[in-house]
Amino acid sequence: MTTISRLGWDVGGAHVKLAAFGEDGRLAAVRIAPCPVWKGAHHLGEALRTLRAEFPPAAASAVTMTAEVADLWPDRHAGVVGTAALLIEELGSAPLALFAGPEGFVPADEAAAHSATIGSANWYATAAVLAHLLPAGVLVDIGSTTADLIAFGDGRVQARGFTDAERLASSELLYTGVVRTPAMALAERAPFAGRFVPLMAELYATTADIYRLLDLLPDDTDLHPAADGGDKTAEASARRLLRMVGEDLTPANQPRVRRLAYHLGQQQLHRLAGALDAVASARDDDVGLVVGAGIGRFLSRQLAERRGAAYLDLADVLTDDPKLAGPAADCAPAVAVGLLSAALAQG
Repeated sequence: MTTISRLGWDVGGAHVKLAAFGEDGRLAAVRIAPCPVWKGAHHLGEALRTLRAEFPPAAASAVTMTAEVADLWPDRHAGVVGTAALLIEELGSAPLALFAGPEGFVPADEAAAHSATIGSANWYATAAVLAHLLPAGVLVDIGSTTADLIAFGDGRVQARGFTDAERLASSELLYTGVVRTPAMALAERAPFAGRFVPLMAELYATTADIYRLLDLLPDDTDLHPAADGGDKTAEASARRLLRMVGEDLTPANQPRVRRLAYHLGQQQLHRLAGALDAVASARDDDVGLVVGAGIGRFLSRQLAERRGAAYLDLADVLTDDPKLAGPAADCAPAVAVGLLSAALAQG
Protein backbone atom coordinates (compact mmCIF):
# COMPACT_ATOMS: atom_id res chain seq x y z
CA MET A 1 0.00 0.00 0.00
CA THR A 2 1.27 3.46 -0.93
CA THR A 3 2.23 5.68 1.98
CA ILE A 4 1.09 9.26 1.35
CA SER A 5 3.77 11.79 2.25
CA ARG A 6 2.73 14.97 0.41
CA LEU A 7 -0.51 16.75 -0.48
CA GLY A 8 -1.04 19.38 -3.15
CA TRP A 9 -4.08 21.63 -2.76
CA ASP A 10 -5.90 24.02 -5.06
CA VAL A 11 -8.26 25.91 -2.76
CA GLY A 12 -10.80 27.74 -4.91
CA GLY A 13 -13.89 29.75 -4.29
CA ALA A 14 -16.18 27.02 -5.63
CA HIS A 15 -14.16 23.80 -5.29
CA VAL A 16 -11.29 22.40 -3.25
CA LYS A 17 -9.01 20.05 -5.16
CA LEU A 18 -6.45 17.71 -3.62
CA ALA A 19 -3.62 15.63 -5.10
CA ALA A 20 -1.90 13.05 -2.88
CA PHE A 21 1.63 11.78 -3.55
CA GLY A 22 3.44 8.72 -2.23
CA GLU A 23 6.91 8.62 -0.76
CA ASP A 24 8.20 7.67 -4.21
CA GLY A 25 6.89 10.99 -5.57
CA ARG A 26 4.21 9.36 -7.72
CA LEU A 27 0.66 10.64 -7.82
CA ALA A 28 -1.50 8.33 -5.71
CA ALA A 29 -4.93 9.99 -5.50
CA VAL A 30 -6.95 12.98 -6.67
CA ARG A 31 -9.98 14.37 -4.87
CA ILE A 32 -12.37 17.26 -5.42
CA ALA A 33 -15.14 18.70 -3.25
CA PRO A 34 -17.64 21.50 -3.90
CA CYS A 35 -17.08 24.46 -1.61
CA PRO A 36 -19.27 27.58 -1.85
CA VAL A 37 -16.87 29.92 -0.05
CA TRP A 38 -19.11 32.90 -0.82
CA LYS A 39 -21.68 31.43 1.56
CA GLY A 40 -19.31 31.42 4.52
CA ALA A 41 -15.82 30.44 5.64
CA HIS A 42 -17.21 27.41 7.47
CA HIS A 43 -17.83 25.75 4.09
CA LEU A 44 -14.12 25.98 3.34
CA GLY A 45 -13.15 24.63 6.75
CA GLU A 46 -15.51 21.70 6.34
CA ALA A 47 -14.19 20.85 2.85
CA LEU A 48 -10.59 20.98 4.05
CA ARG A 49 -11.34 18.74 7.04
CA THR A 50 -13.25 16.21 5.00
CA LEU A 51 -10.56 15.83 2.36
CA ARG A 52 -7.65 15.93 4.81
CA ALA A 53 -9.12 13.20 7.03
CA GLU A 54 -8.51 10.54 4.37
CA PHE A 55 -4.72 10.91 4.48
CA PRO A 56 -1.97 10.51 7.12
CA PRO A 57 -1.74 13.39 9.62
CA ALA A 58 1.99 13.81 9.02
CA ALA A 59 1.69 14.40 5.27
CA ALA A 60 3.01 17.84 4.30
CA SER A 61 0.73 20.23 2.39
CA ALA A 62 1.51 22.67 -0.40
CA VAL A 63 -1.35 25.01 -1.25
CA THR A 64 -2.30 27.35 -4.06
CA MET A 65 -5.48 29.36 -3.79
CA THR A 66 -8.11 31.39 -5.59
CA ALA A 67 -10.57 31.44 -2.67
CA GLU A 68 -9.41 34.96 -1.80
CA VAL A 69 -11.51 36.42 -4.63
CA ALA A 70 -14.79 35.19 -3.11
CA ASP A 71 -16.99 38.09 -2.05
CA LEU A 72 -16.94 36.74 1.48
CA TRP A 73 -13.82 38.90 1.93
CA PRO A 74 -13.69 42.72 1.63
CA ASP A 75 -10.64 42.56 -0.67
CA ARG A 76 -8.06 40.12 -2.01
CA HIS A 77 -5.48 40.78 0.69
CA ALA A 78 -8.03 40.01 3.40
CA GLY A 79 -9.04 36.93 1.42
CA VAL A 80 -5.49 35.59 1.32
CA VAL A 81 -5.01 36.23 5.03
CA GLY A 82 -8.39 34.75 5.93
CA THR A 83 -7.89 31.68 3.77
CA ALA A 84 -4.39 31.18 5.16
CA ALA A 85 -5.78 31.30 8.72
CA LEU A 86 -8.25 28.53 7.85
CA LEU A 87 -5.50 26.50 6.23
CA ILE A 88 -3.34 26.80 9.34
CA GLU A 89 -6.27 25.75 11.51
CA GLU A 90 -7.17 22.70 9.41
CA LEU A 91 -3.81 21.66 7.92
CA GLY A 92 -1.22 23.26 10.17
CA SER A 93 -0.48 20.20 12.33
CA ALA A 94 1.90 19.07 9.54
CA PRO A 95 4.30 21.11 7.38
CA LEU A 96 2.31 23.68 5.39
CA ALA A 97 3.50 26.04 2.67
CA LEU A 98 1.69 28.45 0.36
CA PHE A 99 2.56 28.83 -3.31
CA ALA A 100 3.48 32.41 -4.22
CA GLY A 101 4.04 32.16 -7.96
CA PRO A 102 7.51 33.40 -8.99
CA GLU A 103 8.47 33.70 -5.31
CA GLY A 104 8.08 29.96 -4.82
CA PHE A 105 6.75 28.70 -1.49
CA VAL A 106 6.34 30.74 1.67
CA PRO A 107 5.29 29.77 5.21
CA ALA A 108 1.56 30.01 5.78
CA ASP A 109 2.03 32.39 8.71
CA GLU A 110 3.72 34.87 6.34
CA ALA A 111 0.72 35.08 4.03
CA ALA A 112 0.04 38.76 4.74
CA ALA A 113 3.50 39.78 3.52
CA HIS A 114 3.12 37.84 0.26
CA SER A 115 -0.59 38.21 -0.45
CA ALA A 116 -0.01 39.85 -3.85
CA THR A 117 1.80 36.77 -5.20
CA ILE A 118 -0.14 34.10 -3.28
CA GLY A 119 -3.54 35.17 -4.53
CA SER A 120 -4.80 33.39 -7.65
CA ALA A 121 -1.42 31.91 -8.58
CA ASN A 122 -2.70 28.40 -9.32
CA TRP A 123 -2.31 28.85 -13.10
CA TYR A 124 1.35 29.72 -12.57
CA ALA A 125 1.99 26.36 -10.89
CA THR A 126 0.68 24.39 -13.85
CA ALA A 127 2.51 26.51 -16.41
CA ALA A 128 5.76 26.27 -14.42
CA VAL A 129 5.59 22.47 -14.47
CA LEU A 130 4.94 22.47 -18.23
CA ALA A 131 7.82 24.89 -18.82
CA HIS A 132 10.17 22.30 -17.31
CA LEU A 133 8.68 19.37 -19.22
CA LEU A 134 8.04 20.78 -22.70
CA PRO A 135 9.93 23.10 -25.08
CA ALA A 136 7.11 25.59 -25.70
CA GLY A 137 3.36 25.94 -26.05
CA VAL A 138 0.22 27.47 -24.60
CA LEU A 139 -1.59 26.01 -21.63
CA VAL A 140 -5.36 26.24 -22.05
CA ASP A 141 -6.95 25.27 -18.75
CA ILE A 142 -10.73 25.48 -18.91
CA GLY A 143 -12.55 24.76 -15.68
CA SER A 144 -16.04 25.12 -14.31
CA THR A 145 -15.85 28.91 -13.99
CA THR A 146 -12.74 30.32 -15.64
CA ALA A 147 -10.23 29.69 -18.41
CA ASP A 148 -6.47 30.33 -18.28
CA LEU A 149 -4.42 30.73 -21.46
CA ILE A 150 -0.74 30.82 -20.54
CA ALA A 151 2.25 30.74 -22.87
CA PHE A 152 5.40 28.93 -21.74
CA GLY A 153 8.77 28.27 -23.33
CA ASP A 154 12.52 28.41 -22.82
CA GLY A 155 12.04 26.86 -19.39
CA ARG A 156 9.85 29.64 -18.01
CA VAL A 157 6.30 30.91 -17.77
CA GLN A 158 5.79 33.58 -20.44
CA ALA A 159 2.61 35.18 -19.14
CA ARG A 160 2.30 38.92 -19.76
CA GLY A 161 0.17 39.50 -16.66
CA PHE A 162 0.20 38.16 -13.14
CA THR A 163 -2.68 39.70 -11.20
CA ASP A 164 -6.26 38.93 -12.17
CA ALA A 165 -6.66 42.49 -13.46
CA GLU A 166 -3.55 42.22 -15.64
CA ARG A 167 -4.50 38.79 -16.93
CA LEU A 168 -8.05 39.86 -17.77
CA ALA A 169 -6.61 42.76 -19.77
CA SER A 170 -4.17 40.49 -21.64
CA SER A 171 -6.80 37.81 -22.45
CA GLU A 172 -4.89 35.28 -20.34
CA LEU A 173 -7.83 34.97 -17.95
CA LEU A 174 -11.43 34.63 -19.04
CA TYR A 175 -14.34 34.28 -16.68
CA THR A 176 -15.96 31.58 -18.73
CA GLY A 177 -16.19 27.87 -17.93
CA VAL A 178 -18.15 24.75 -18.83
CA VAL A 179 -20.31 24.39 -15.71
CA ARG A 180 -21.04 27.54 -13.69
CA THR A 181 -21.03 30.31 -16.31
CA PRO A 182 -24.53 31.82 -16.78
CA ALA A 183 -25.87 31.23 -20.28
CA MET A 184 -26.69 34.93 -20.55
CA ALA A 185 -22.95 35.71 -20.38
CA LEU A 186 -22.28 33.99 -23.70
CA ALA A 187 -24.37 36.15 -26.03
CA GLU A 188 -26.91 38.97 -26.08
CA ARG A 189 -29.17 37.05 -28.42
CA ALA A 190 -29.38 33.67 -30.12
CA PRO A 191 -31.16 32.12 -33.11
CA PHE A 192 -34.35 30.26 -32.24
CA ALA A 193 -37.16 29.10 -34.55
CA GLY A 194 -35.88 31.26 -37.41
CA ARG A 195 -35.39 34.47 -35.44
CA PHE A 196 -32.67 36.03 -33.33
CA VAL A 197 -34.14 36.25 -29.83
CA PRO A 198 -32.61 38.33 -27.00
CA LEU A 199 -31.51 36.19 -24.08
CA MET A 200 -33.17 36.98 -20.77
CA ALA A 201 -30.83 38.57 -18.23
CA GLU A 202 -31.68 35.95 -15.61
CA LEU A 203 -29.77 33.04 -14.14
CA TYR A 204 -32.09 30.47 -15.65
CA ALA A 205 -29.40 28.23 -17.13
CA THR A 206 -25.65 27.70 -17.08
CA THR A 207 -23.04 26.19 -19.37
CA ALA A 208 -23.53 22.85 -17.60
CA ASP A 209 -26.97 22.75 -19.20
CA ILE A 210 -25.51 23.58 -22.61
CA TYR A 211 -22.86 20.87 -22.57
CA ARG A 212 -25.18 18.32 -20.97
CA LEU A 213 -27.54 18.76 -23.92
CA LEU A 214 -24.60 18.41 -26.32
CA ASP A 215 -23.38 15.24 -24.55
CA LEU A 216 -20.03 16.88 -23.85
CA LEU A 217 -20.19 17.48 -20.09
CA PRO A 218 -17.80 15.06 -18.36
CA ASP A 219 -19.26 12.87 -15.63
CA ASP A 220 -19.04 14.04 -12.02
CA THR A 221 -18.02 17.60 -12.89
CA ASP A 222 -21.25 19.47 -12.15
CA LEU A 223 -20.97 19.54 -8.36
CA HIS A 224 -23.06 22.58 -7.44
CA PRO A 225 -26.86 22.91 -7.59
CA ALA A 226 -28.40 23.72 -10.97
CA ALA A 227 -29.57 27.27 -11.58
CA ASP A 228 -33.08 26.37 -10.42
CA GLY A 229 -31.97 23.80 -7.87
CA GLY A 230 -33.57 21.12 -10.04
CA ASP A 231 -32.53 17.86 -11.63
CA LYS A 232 -29.39 17.40 -13.68
CA THR A 233 -30.92 15.56 -16.61
CA ALA A 234 -31.10 16.42 -20.29
CA GLU A 235 -34.79 17.20 -19.93
CA ALA A 236 -34.26 19.52 -16.97
CA SER A 237 -31.39 21.25 -18.77
CA ALA A 238 -33.59 21.73 -21.83
CA ARG A 239 -36.30 23.36 -19.71
CA ARG A 240 -33.77 25.70 -18.09
CA LEU A 241 -32.16 26.70 -21.38
CA LEU A 242 -35.50 27.32 -23.09
CA ARG A 243 -36.42 29.77 -20.34
CA MET A 244 -33.55 31.93 -21.61
CA VAL A 245 -35.58 32.64 -24.77
CA GLY A 246 -38.99 32.71 -23.09
CA GLU A 247 -39.98 29.25 -24.25
CA ASP A 248 -41.20 26.02 -22.65
CA LEU A 249 -40.26 22.43 -23.40
CA THR A 250 -42.76 21.25 -25.99
CA PRO A 251 -42.50 18.60 -28.72
CA ALA A 252 -41.78 21.32 -31.26
CA ASN A 253 -39.02 22.85 -29.10
CA GLN A 254 -37.22 19.60 -28.33
CA PRO A 255 -35.05 19.67 -31.48
CA ARG A 256 -34.71 23.45 -31.30
CA VAL A 257 -33.20 23.52 -27.82
CA ARG A 258 -30.24 21.39 -28.87
CA ARG A 259 -29.56 23.81 -31.73
CA LEU A 260 -29.77 26.66 -29.22
CA ALA A 261 -27.24 24.87 -27.01
CA TYR A 262 -24.94 24.35 -30.00
CA HIS A 263 -25.04 28.03 -30.92
CA LEU A 264 -24.26 29.17 -27.38
CA GLY A 265 -21.44 26.64 -27.11
CA GLN A 266 -19.99 27.99 -30.34
CA GLN A 267 -20.20 31.52 -28.94
CA GLN A 268 -18.12 30.44 -25.96
CA LEU A 269 -15.63 28.68 -28.22
CA HIS A 270 -15.37 31.83 -30.35
CA ARG A 271 -14.56 33.91 -27.29
CA LEU A 272 -11.88 31.44 -26.25
CA ALA A 273 -10.46 31.43 -29.77
CA GLY A 274 -10.22 35.21 -29.69
CA ALA A 275 -8.33 35.06 -26.42
CA LEU A 276 -5.94 32.50 -27.87
CA ASP A 277 -5.42 34.79 -30.86
CA ALA A 278 -4.50 37.60 -28.47
CA VAL A 279 -2.03 35.41 -26.58
CA ALA A 280 -0.54 34.19 -29.86
CA SER A 281 -0.17 37.74 -31.18
CA ALA A 282 2.32 38.53 -28.41
CA ARG A 283 4.64 35.70 -29.49
CA ASP A 284 7.39 35.78 -32.11
CA ASP A 285 6.24 32.39 -33.39
CA ASP A 286 2.76 30.95 -33.79
CA VAL A 287 1.19 28.58 -31.31
CA GLY A 288 2.61 25.20 -32.25
CA LEU A 289 1.26 23.29 -29.27
CA VAL A 290 -1.86 23.64 -27.15
CA VAL A 291 -1.84 21.78 -23.85
CA GLY A 292 -5.36 21.15 -22.58
CA ALA A 293 -6.24 21.01 -18.89
CA GLY A 294 -9.35 21.29 -16.76
CA ILE A 295 -12.75 19.68 -17.08
CA GLY A 296 -13.43 21.77 -20.20
CA ARG A 297 -10.37 20.63 -22.12
CA PHE A 298 -12.61 19.18 -24.80
CA LEU A 299 -12.83 22.82 -25.89
CA SER A 300 -9.03 23.16 -25.73
CA ARG A 301 -8.78 20.35 -28.26
CA GLN A 302 -11.21 22.15 -30.56
CA LEU A 303 -9.18 25.36 -30.24
CA ALA A 304 -6.01 23.51 -31.29
CA GLU A 305 -7.80 21.97 -34.28
CA ARG A 306 -9.09 25.38 -35.40
CA ARG A 307 -5.54 26.80 -35.36
CA GLY A 308 -3.92 23.73 -36.91
CA ALA A 309 -1.79 23.38 -33.78
CA ALA A 310 -0.71 20.13 -32.17
CA TYR A 311 -2.74 19.14 -29.14
CA LEU A 312 -1.51 17.50 -25.96
CA ASP A 313 -3.88 16.47 -23.21
CA LEU A 314 -2.44 17.09 -19.77
CA ALA A 315 -3.87 13.70 -18.80
CA ASP A 316 -0.96 12.22 -20.79
CA VAL A 317 1.65 14.28 -18.95
CA LEU A 318 1.07 14.34 -15.19
CA THR A 319 0.88 10.60 -14.48
CA ASP A 320 1.25 7.24 -16.17
CA ASP A 321 -1.60 5.75 -14.11
CA PRO A 322 -4.61 5.57 -16.47
CA LYS A 323 -7.05 5.67 -13.54
CA LEU A 324 -5.61 8.99 -12.36
CA ALA A 325 -4.82 10.59 -15.71
CA GLY A 326 -8.21 12.25 -16.25
CA PRO A 327 -8.67 13.44 -12.65
CA ALA A 328 -5.08 14.78 -12.65
CA ALA A 329 -5.80 16.91 -15.72
CA ASP A 330 -9.11 18.04 -14.22
CA CYS A 331 -7.29 19.21 -11.08
CA ALA A 332 -4.02 20.27 -12.71
CA PRO A 333 -2.96 23.07 -10.31
CA ALA A 334 -3.30 20.79 -7.27
CA VAL A 335 -1.09 18.19 -8.94
CA ALA A 336 1.33 20.84 -10.17
CA VAL A 337 1.81 22.51 -6.80
CA GLY A 338 2.44 19.08 -5.25
CA LEU A 339 5.07 18.32 -7.89
CA LEU A 340 6.76 21.70 -7.42
CA SER A 341 6.92 21.31 -3.64
CA ALA A 342 8.36 17.81 -4.00
CA ALA A 343 11.03 19.08 -6.38
CA LEU A 344 11.94 21.82 -3.91
CA ALA A 345 12.18 19.32 -1.04
CA GLN A 346 14.52 17.14 -3.08
CA GLY A 347 16.79 20.10 -3.70
